[in-house]
Amino acid sequence: MTEGLGLLALRRQARRLLAPWDRAGSPGATLGLVRDGALVLQESAGAASLELGIPIGAETTFRIASVSKQSTCAAILLLAAEGRLSVADDIRHWLPELPELGPRISIDQLMRNCSGIRDMLELMRLGGTDLSHPVRPEHLMAAICRQRGLNFEPGTRFLYSNSGFMLLGRIIEAVSGETLGDFLERRILGPLGMTRTRHTPSVTEVVPGLATGYFPQGPGFIRAQHGFPLGGEGGLVSCVEDLALWDRNFASGTVGGAGLAAALAERAPFANGTLNRYARGLEVTTHRGLRTENHGGLWPGYRTCFLRAPEAGMTVIAIANHGGIDVYHLAHQLLDAALEGRPGLHPAPALPPRPALEALAGRWLDPESGATIEFALDAAGHPTATQHGLPFALAAGEDGRLVARRGIYPFALSLPEGGSLMLETDAGTVTHFRRAATAPALPDGLAGSYRCAELDATWTLAPEGDGLVVQVRGPLTAAGPWPVQPIEGDCLRILTPATMFQGWVDAKLARAAAGRIGAIVVSSGRVRGMRFERQG
Repeated sequence: MTEGLGLLALRRQARRLLAPWDRAGSPGATLGLVRDGALVLQESAGAASLELGIPIGAETTFRIASVSKQSTCAAILLLAAEGRLSVADDIRHWLPELPELGPRISIDQLMRNCSGIRDMLELMRLGGTDLSHPVRPEHLMAAICRQRGLNFEPGTRFLYSNSGFMLLGRIIEAVSGETLGDFLERRILGPLGMTRTRHTPSVTEVVPGLATGYFPQGPGFIRAQHGFPLGGEGGLVSCVEDLALWDRNFASGTVGGAGLAAALAERAPFANGTLNRYARGLEVTTHRGLRTENHGGLWPGYRTCFLRAPEAGMTVIAIANHGGIDVYHLAHQLLDAALEGRPGLHPAPALPPRPALEALAGRWLDPESGATIEFALDAAGHPTATQHGLPFALAAGEDGRLVARRGIYPFALSLPEGGSLMLETDAGTVTHFRRAATAPALPDGLAGSYRCAELDATWTLAPEGDGLVVQVRGPLTAAGPWPVQPIEGDCLRILTPATMFQGWVDAKLARAAAGRIGAIVVSSGRVRGMRFERQG
C-alpha cells in the first residue's frame, strides 16, 4: 500500500508539472518514469495536433532529434564488436570524399564530439540557409567538404557537432551495406520491440501518430517549419514507451550485451588529461550527488530529455511538441520528486543572494576572442544567460558556481570579482570576461563585401538607417538583412534570425598592417574562427 501511495503521489506531481499545458488550444508534453526496469508512470498534457484537437497520449510519437545520437553510437559499437570497423579508424578510411583537414580524426572522436569538425547546421545558417529551407543530404555533405579548417585540434576540446553524427550514419551505411534506417530496425529497434520508433530521413514522410511541432507566438502558436533531411544526428521518431524499452537494454543487454551500455557511458580524457563528460551519445554528470547519463533533443517545435540515474534505478523521459517547454528542467523536477527521501541524496544547492546575482546583469566581453555573454534576472529573480542569442537558465552548482540549466553545455561561472568574470567550459578551459562598453560605436570603414570560401558565401555590409546590415548570398539561398551591432572596438555582433531562436554571431575584425580592415572573423555556438575576407 505504501508503494502504491508513493506512486500515486508521483503521478499527481507529474500532473502538476504538466498543468500549464493542460488546456485547450495548447501543444504540450509527456512525462515517463522508469523504475527498476518498469515504466511505472506516464502522464501527458496538451494537444498532439491543434488543428484536429487530438490530445497527446501514450501512443503519440515525436521527433526526438539528438536523443537519436546514442542509437547511432550503439550501431557503430555493434559493428566494432563484430570486427567490421574499429572506433580508432580514421574517418577518411570509410569516407574518402572528406577533405584532408590535417590532423587525423577517428570514429571515436566523432562519437565524443571532440573531433573539431564544424557543425553543418551552423555552416548552413551562416551561408544564409536556415532550418526552414528544404535542402538535400548532398547539400549538408557539401557544406562539410568545403571546410579547410577545424574548430580545434581533434581530441583537445569538446564542441557539439551534428556533422560528426551525420558522418557516423554514413559510416554505418558504408560498412553494413544497408541504409541507416534498415540497420537500426534490424539490429536495435526490432529486437527491443520498439515498434513505434523509426528513422525518418525525410521530414515530409508521413509518420503514423506523429505529433505536430509548434512554436509559441504572441498569445497563440504557429506550426514549426523544418526542411533539413535527418541522419545519424537526429532522425528518429519515438515515444515514451519505446524509449523505456531502449532504457531497459542498458540493464538487460538484449542488444549488444552488457558491454554496449558500458561503452556508451564510458568517458575518455582530452589531450590535457581532463575528462570529457560527453561519452558516446550520452552526457555523464552528477545531480545531487548521483551519477546521471542524459541527452537532450532539440528540433523545430520538438524538445526531448532522456535522463538516467542508474544508481537509483530510475530514468525520466520528457518529450514536448511545444518549442517553449524546458524539458530538461521538467525531467529533473520529476527525478527530484522520485528521489525524495533517498538516503545520502545531496540537498539542492541554493542560489547566491539577489545582490550578488544583480552584479552579473548586463553584457560581458572576452576582448581576445570577441565572445559575449549577457546576463539578466527573470521576474522571479532567477538568473539567466544568453550566448549566441540562445537564452538559458542558470542554477546553483554544488561547488558554489552557477551552471547552465541545460544539457550538453559545459558552463561553470564564478560570480564577478573586481570587474572580471571567470567562466570554465570544456577541457578545463577558463575564459575571463569583463564588462563591455556602455556606448559603443561601429568601427569606420566596415561597409563592403566579405567572402568566405569555406561557406561559398558573400556577406555584404551596407548602410541601413543609422547602422549597417549584412546581406548574405550563399550557395543555395540569400538572407538578410542581418543587423550589425557594435560591442566594443573591433568586436561586433551580427543578429541572425533563425527558425528556433533570434540568434547572433560574435565577430572580430582582423586588420592589415596599415590598419585597414582585412577580414571579419566570426564565431557562433558551434563554429569557431570562420574567416570572411574583404573583397576589393
